[in-house]
Amino acid sequence: MQSNTGKLYLIPTRLGDNPPLEVLPISVKKIIETVDDYIVENEKTARRFIKKVNSRKQQSSLNFEVLNKYTQPEEIESFLNTCKMGKPMGLLSEAGCPGIADPGADIVKLAHENNIQVVPLVGPSSIVLALMSSGMNGQSFAFNGYIPIDKSERKAALKKMERISFEKNQTQLFIETPYRNNKIIEDFCSALHPETRVCIACDITLPSEFIKTMTVKEWKHANVDLHKRPAIFIIHKD
Repeated sequence: MQSNTGKLYLIPTRLGDNPPLEVLPISVKKIIETVDDYIVENEKTARRFIKKVNSRKQQSSLNFEVLNKYTQPEEIESFLNTCKMGKPMGLLSEAGCPGIADPGADIVKLAHENNIQVVPLVGPSSIVLALMSSGMNGQSFAFNGYIPIDKSERKAALKKMERISFEKNQTQLFIETPYRNNKIIEDFCSALHPETRVCIACDITLPSEFIKTMTVKEWKHANVDLHKRPAIFIIHKD
């Protein structure tokens, strides 16, 4: 590891609008106090988060590189120049942990390629917290990201996850765009075996948190509205 490069800190953020230090350790605050250069998905929300964590931090001292779906691959090559000059940088996700279902993974890969030390900080991951609270197999699991939008492809993807879960005793996790949450409940109720267990973990760490594991047969009779509420869906067939 090169000693003349700055470290890249992977800084977790909140999963909702609760006070940062209710869900983040003091180590996050200490790092934000010392780091002025950041790679973020959205500068406005990043500034707001940093101010919430440390209200005394001078906003004028902050520098940002923006990494999102509009960022061109050739732009990313220069994002770690500050680290190469010996200063630390912070990588911030919009929610949860950088690099997990997050474009920050490309920056972490680049850091390793340039012998820049990567330092992950402790913080909430909706994927891990959902799995912890599901009651399903935490020894073998897979995160599948977003499933297809097309109705027939969605049902095929759900059936495939169910089959893999049964064959490998492997828990299957996925996410959906929040405004389609209620639709995915209808889809897994019609596509999956009645005894397959499904966990829905919604608004994790927030006052409105909802976490429930039931069979598909039981979900068919549940009256729950998850419209526009961030959720993780988990499937396991015994």
